[in-house]
Amino acid sequence: MKIAIIGAGNLGLAIAKGILHSNGATTMYLTKRNTESIKEFEKYGNVTVTSDNQEAVKNSDILVFAVQPGHFASILEETKELLTEKHVVISTITGFGISKIEETIGSDKFIIRSMPNTAISVGKSMTCICSNELGKKRVDLAKAIFNRMGHTMEIPEEQMQAATVICASGIAFWMRLIRATTQGAIQLGFDAKEAQELAMHTCNGAASLLIESGSHPEEEIDRVTTPKGCTIEGLNEMEHQGLSSSLIRGIVSSFEKISQIRKG
Repeated sequence: MKIAIIGAGNLGLAIAKGILHSNGATTMYLTKRNTESIKEFEKYGNVTVTSDNQEAVKNSDILVFAVQPGHFASILEETKELLTEKHVVISTITGFGISKIEETIGSDKFIIRSMPNTAISVGKSMTCICSNELGKKRVDLAKAIFNRMGHTMEIPEEQMQAATVICASGIAFWMRLIRATTQGAIQLGFDAKEAQELAMHTCNGAASLLIESGSHPEEEIDRVTTPKGCTIEGLNEMEHQGLSSSLIRGIVSSFEKISQIRKG
């Protein structure tokens, strides 16, 4: 695959690393206004670093746009005349709808929106994908790219805002839960480093159990709760204090906020 990452900032470079480390590109272009900080990527041999977006588009088939939202429209305008029937346009820009992209480059292009999260930097992103009508023919290609850096799910575009809350904001929600568990472990006598290690790996194990087994969370909870035991005592106290309710209310509140921003 001939891939261009238009906008090699933190997200763009994370995507580039995931593709390169899995030998997913025959050639790759990385673009950035100041290329000095990304010159090291040329060591891969098949990577060209440039500040010329048009050069990258001309020499690539798959275009992954990871630029700042305020720059996206002008870059599309700058490169639209170079787009051919071979190009697949993949946007990672939050809040920039498919119809808005089509207004600039036309609906006769393969257009895909993707919404990865920051865990993409360690190959564990939950990436949601949607497309325009023509882009449906290239969704499997986009999923193959992002599956190299975690897990993907195709969803309708109208669910992208909700997915942003669950998957992108969700990273922060889970971090706060891990932090709270860490604080609890410190209170029980572990030092801070040990406490965080215990919390992180237990969280990772819980998620892995569900992923590998396909179980419902309550099934796994039943495996570790015994009558009159300490686990059910702790769970019930958390629920009395509103754990599930607070999480759900926080998720809904976050969604309401992102909906207001979109309307603004």
